[in-house]
Amino acid sequence: MAQGERWSEVLFGPGVDAPVEPPTGSGGITGRLSAAAGERPSRDEEAIADEIARDEASGTGQPEVRGAHAAPTAEEIPANAAVEAVRSRTPRPSAKTLPDDELFFGHKACAGCGGSLAVRAALKVLGPHAVCALPAGCMSAVGFNFPQLCFSNNAMITPFAATAAVLSGIEAGLRARGKKPEDCTVVGFAGDGGTADIGLQALSGAIDRNDDILYICYDNEAYMNTGIQKSSLTPFGAKTTTTPAGRHAHGCLTQKKNLFEIVAAHGIPYAATASIGYLPDFLAKVQKAAGIRGTKYIHVMAPCPTGWGCDVDETVELAKDVVDCGLWYLAEYEGPAVSGRPGGKFTINRDIRSFSSVADYLRRQGRFRALTDDEVSAVEAGRDEKWKAMRRDWR
Repeated sequence: MAQGERWSEVLFGPGVDAPVEPPTGSGGITGRLSAAAGERPSRDEEAIADEIARDEASGTGQPEVRGAHAAPTAEEIPANAAVEAVRSRTPRPSAKTLPDDELFFGHKACAGCGGSLAVRAALKVLGPHAVCALPAGCMSAVGFNFPQLCFSNNAMITPFAATAAVLSGIEAGLRARGKKPEDCTVVGFAGDGGTADIGLQALSGAIDRNDDILYICYDNEAYMNTGIQKSSLTPFGAKTTTTPAGRHAHGCLTQKKNLFEIVAAHGIPYAATASIGYLPDFLAKVQKAAGIRGTKYIHVMAPCPTGWGCDVDETVELAKDVVDCGLWYLAEYEGPAVSGRPGGKFTINRDIRSFSSVADYLRRQGRFRALTDDEVSAVEAGRDEKWKAMRRDWR
């Protein structure tokens, strides 16, 4: 992309007004690479390529992911050994290594919004060349307020059901026009309803095609943007406007959909669960996903004080507590092309041997106020069965 050429002109043709391309050198942590943009690498490319080949042969390198229906071919996306080498050696994201540049700021999210924290942190890892797509939902509602766009990246709103399909189109268009930089990640940010309900068909199709996109679901466990309605990721017992808590029914009567394993069942190259309460783990998974070609999915728990009935300064603490009490888990799935195993490989990233109190976690939130002690015990028993199955099967 020529200096000063506009992203909107690349995507939509000449004459479309939009901010110019972010300046070279202001990249994020995943090797948003000025070296790849023109500076000669400090090491000989042929030597680096030989080193990568040795790593892959020994099982320590980062394999290139190709599914049966992957759109790009090797000729369309030539290997860049220098870029891949720099990426593989990029330090693990942390407060010390993240750039100071803010790529998502000035938004109108509620105080304590977990979703906005997830988007802000992920973009710091992906850098300014990431291209974002968001459906109707909290982050599009608070991030696209005319005349103020709260994304420094190129970003657009999609139809509610079409997040993954739009991501596929953006990636294919940039690649077809030869305008996709090596450090460009096409990323979607969608809520639980926009992912597990209305957006599931498009996500499934993108995984089947193995399009080179990253899909991040920020899960606040209800349709918060439209008034706190139940989604299929709303947990048992949670009060919403469509699952009220009354004398005969104490909130949501169904269990939270197991979307992580549904996605993994597709044989996706990479999928992971995360929580903003364990931010280094989330950042590391975003970085890892950015280095894998093919479809990637990250499901991050992102509490909503408005819908959960908690104080605005409890967001991160609750996001940590839901993991510590075992009602959410930190895990990864690597598909056959990445893991080298038929059927893929599951990994528990945080295997908790002594859980914190489920009752304490639930009682801190107004949405669970109507639950009886017997119902809390049932939730705890369900947790124990889930962890028993994971420890048995994910080895």
